[in-house]
Amino acid sequence: MASGRVGNRIAKLIICHGSSISSLRAWPTTAAFTAQPWTCLGSRMAAVQELAPFGARAASSQIVRTRMKSVKSIQKITKAMKMVAASKLRGIQAKAENSRGLWQPFVALLGDNPGISVKKKVIVTVSSDKGLCGGINSTSVKYSKALLRMNALMGADKETKYVIIGEKGKAQLQRDSRKAISFFVGETQKIGICFTQVAMIADDILKKNKADVYQVVFNKFASMVSFLPTVATVLSTEMLAAGIDGKGGGLESYELEDADMPSEIYDNLAEFQFAAVLYNAMLENACSEAGARMRAMENSTQNASDMLERLTLTYNRTRQTSITTELIEIISGAAALEG
Repeated sequence: MASGRVGNRIAKLIICHGSSISSLRAWPTTAAFTAQPWTCLGSRMAAVQELAPFGARAASSQIVRTRMKSVKSIQKITKAMKMVAASKLRGIQAKAENSRGLWQPFVALLGDNPGISVKKKVIVTVSSDKGLCGGINSTSVKYSKALLRMNALMGADKETKYVIIGEKGKAQLQRDSRKAISFFVGETQKIGICFTQVAMIADDILKKNKADVYQVVFNKFASMVSFLPTVATVLSTEMLAAGIDGKGGGLESYELEDADMPSEIYDNLAEFQFAAVLYNAMLENACSEAGARMRAMENSTQNASDMLERLTLTYNRTRQTSITTELIEIISGAAALEG
């Protein structure tokens, strides 16, 4: 009876330590364990641990399960972020389409001159405060750097400064153009974009950054899957009064109420034009950001689903292999003990 109990304990030890079939068949008999139990058990345990570390099979399954749980959590987050982006897009898109009517009359009246050569220029880069929205911020930064280089090539006396709206644009531009940054505005979408807020930002920019031309770089919303990098040019009061060709600002054919004070009219016109262009630019960029984030989160959710399928297949294969191996070990151990 005693030797039978010892044999059962030995079989359990063999199965728990995951030894191979060959080592199971070579396991000594009950008589050998009875004669020298500790010496024989220690030597065989060392041989088993060389073949497979203790708990290796259970650890691999646990790692796969942990990974599957992590991927499921990420998939839930990306799916929720996609829904939030879609909700924001529906709210901002209508405002962006309505805001286009504010600055389009200025283009029809004064035209657009992106390649104008002036002494002092301010580039207003509109970006987002948060990431995970594709490459819209990189596109705005790339166009802003191109405008800076173009203005520098026109002459050594040209001065160009950056005004950045959004944290992501600042993070990219300050790497190699820190000295060119003169003004920064962040957290513009925290309470929602409205014309009163944008008008205050535009007033601060005009007061702290005197220039001949202001160029606003943003991403114009085209559809759910595309956006267009856009540069809108706004002339200062002096340039607006002088005109592009030095023949006036193009208002001579209009009847002015205060004809004796044309400078005040040009001041108001230039300030309102800049505020209207900036308002539309921020709304268009917010629409593009929401659409890009929707696409990014949709792709992330699909990638998580594909990864989860692969992990599930790996886990099932590992589990099936473990069960099959344990069954073989039990049968082989019982046959070795009976022999």
